Amino acid sequence: MSTHVLRCDGAPVPIALASLPTTQTAAIPTGTELDELLPVMAADSLPRLIVLGEDAGLAAVLTHLLRTERLSVEIGFVPVDRTYGSRAYQTGTGSAAAKRALEGKAMETPLIRDDTGKVLIGRATLVGAGGEKLEGEAYVDDTRLFTGKVAALHISPTLEMPGLQATVQRGLFRRRRWIEGRAAQLGTRGAVVTRDGVTTDKVVPRSTFYRHHEPWLLVR
Repeated sequence: MSTHVLRCDGAPVPIALASLPTTQTAAIPTGTELDELLPVMAADSLPRLIVLGEDAGLAAVLTHLLRTERLSVEIGFVPVDRTYGSRAYQTGTGSAAAKRALEGKAMETPLIRDDTGKVLIGRATLVGAGGEKLEGEAYVDDTRLFTGKVAALHISPTLEMPGLQATVQRGLFRRRRWIEGRAAQLGTRGAVVTRDGVTTDKVVPRSTFYRHHEPWLLVR
């Protein structure tokens, strides 16, 4: 098995990974950078890529693997600090996450994507355009989350089936109830989507997040 480290945005390299071959990228790796790296790894029958960085960096890697049909690559995740993704997938952080990514076993894990083909790792938040409340109707599978106006809709992956969970934010201090399912769908007068901390420029009339038919291989 060959193991390669993808170091996003100068993330600190734990001692356990210091001797491994490393590729430096921006916080969000580009398709060109990944296209240069992945064929080299493909020479090994069991390639493993350890991503040092934030949720958005790992999401970009998995989006590229999805689009290029390379989900057979084992993926370790080593964030510096706790993220929504590290909590969802229970990877730990820093040196503990590095040891797990290096020595752990790859597990088939639900892969959550949206209708634009982008993978979600930690948290998606949907709000109304221009700072307004989010108006519309949303479902998780057959369960209605809301109809009318809410402050925000939040969606996160889960480590195990059915694959995702979603909740509605109605106020600052109200307790949120998470609903699990395979897919979360929103129809709205207009929404702005933030995936793993990256906000889109486009206002959309609908958005769907769902479990892809293939899993990804998370090392834990």
